[in-house]
Amino acid sequence: MTQTEIATEEDLLVSLTFHNFSAKTLKEFAQKIVKPYFGGNMNQAIRSLMEKAINEETIVTQALITNNRTAKLSLP
Repeated sequence: MTQTEIATEEDLLVSLTFHNFSAKTLKEFAQKIVKPYFGGNMNQAIRSLMEKAINEETIVTQALITNNRTAKLSLP
């Protein structure tokens, strides 16, 4: 990649390590979520759930902004 090229999302992949994470919780997550819904692919499960959380937070934030604007417009 040259200095003038823009990094794409693929270029910015990172590895992730969990510290002080309960093995019991991880095992339960793998059994109840990863295996049935993601075919056992832990990486896909975590990525998908992170993306879902980000999307939901964006929706909530937009709703709060809209609600605040509406409330300001209805003030006397």
